[in-house]
Amino acid sequence: MKKKLVLILLAVFPFVSSANEPKKYFPDPDTTIQRRLEEWQDFKFGLLMHWGTYSQWNIVESWSICPEDLSWATGARKKDYGNDYNDYRKSYENLKTTFNPVKFDPGKWADCAKAAGMKYVIFTTKHHDGFCMWDTKLTDYKVTDAACPFSANPHSNIAQEVFSAFRERGFWTGAYFSKPDWHSDFYWWKKFPPVDRNANYSIAKYPEQWQKFVNYTHNQLLELTGGDYGKIDILWLDGGWVRKKTNEEVEETLTEVYEGSRWARNPQSQDIDMPSLVKKVRAKQNDLIVVDRDVPGPYQNYLTPEQQIPDSILPYPWETCMTMANSWSYVATDTYKTSDKLIETLVDVVSKGGNLLLNIGPSPEGEYAPEAYARLADIGKWMNVNGEAIYGTRPFVNFKEGDRIRYTKSKDGKTRFVYLFDEPTKNITLKNITVTKTARVKLLGSATTCKFTATSEGVSITIPTSAIANCKNVWVLRIDEF
Repeated sequence: MKKKLVLILLAVFPFVSSANEPKKYFPDPDTTIQRRLEEWQDFKFGLLMHWGTYSQWNIVESWSICPEDLSWATGARKKDYGNDYNDYRKSYENLKTTFNPVKFDPGKWADCAKAAGMKYVIFTTKHHDGFCMWDTKLTDYKVTDAACPFSANPHSNIAQEVFSAFRERGFWTGAYFSKPDWHSDFYWWKKFPPVDRNANYSIAKYPEQWQKFVNYTHNQLLELTGGDYGKIDILWLDGGWVRKKTNEEVEETLTEVYEGSRWARNPQSQDIDMPSLVKKVRAKQNDLIVVDRDVPGPYQNYLTPEQQIPDSILPYPWETCMTMANSWSYVATDTYKTSDKLIETLVDVVSKGGNLLLNIGPSPEGEYAPEAYARLADIGKWMNVNGEAIYGTRPFVNFKEGDRIRYTKSKDGKTRFVYLFDEPTKNITLKNITVTKTARVKLLGSATTCKFTATSEGVSITIPTSAIANCKNVWVLRIDEF
């Protein structure tokens, strides 16, 4: 029984699998994309923003309107609406009529992110609920519709404003886009009630309805990549259950799912023709990195473990997407991770060859919480001293020593960085590296070199007390070989 339960979960929720298990990776054969990925891997640190009308209710993004019995997502619905799902969904969709983020200032966000050392941004243009944060011409469920009070604001085309502000400050820009769309009649057809996260009708029986959804999806993405929104560097597609399945996969899922799992009733292939889609968007943006999350294949240019950090180095490009607080969306009472924790997380991810994509959910007024601004400022102070040990580094074969020391190296291998999570004493011994007599060792933030000697236990390094006092959060030794 336990085995069958696991199979059901993996069939429907592929993202629950552990980030520690290396996945099958399909390198893009295009050398242009390979070069772009190499450049992206140098950035190490990016910003993700989940923002939509749901921020007004301090609830999880989109998921409360999904009929699946997800306790972490449906609490608000049960509390305020009991079992009246239809009433709740109508009220949720009416949030469009009260969304008015009058403090929206993407330049302020971009300045704070740049000061923190971030190099790229992924912005939620549309989550699963289907609400569009740009001036799409294909639906009126959007921030620029006349029924949305913010539409009267000259900056109402939010995605365009965000991309422009960050791009002006040297960022790569990326569009988060949900493949499923729970507002679209082409996905949740009003002819039938929605039952779970999937299309609520038989695609085999109604192929013309599904083709309308495919066309709708392609055309929305062509709007975003067609030039009106400037250069888009990354297309970050979410909703991995919307994908093409082989007949064998459908049969296997049927066998497991139909043993009593109502919320996983829909094993059908939801093919949105990714080969054609990617060809179209790359005709507009020829060096676009495409991230079809949790869908193994050539259109997942890098992998995205969610809220997890692998235990070891992964043999392909990857990025941990993680919340700065607890929720992806804005929650006024949320608890934010400490600056120490966030900096240690960044170092841990980088030591294993990944990038950290840190999420902040803006408020309904269009602001970050004060804690978010404070954390960005703290990270920025640390990066001003230690950024050279983050950008452009690659994993060292021995990437860690115990739980509180990490290692990386420069691309040419001549420089190694040692990250000490705990304030070091004057004398420390490192066991996982060797150092030649001609090497130079210093603590970043100090011009003073450190004396060192080889011992039977490893390398003993003497760090000047004054150098230790100049740093905080994580201390970084730079070792250069000559």
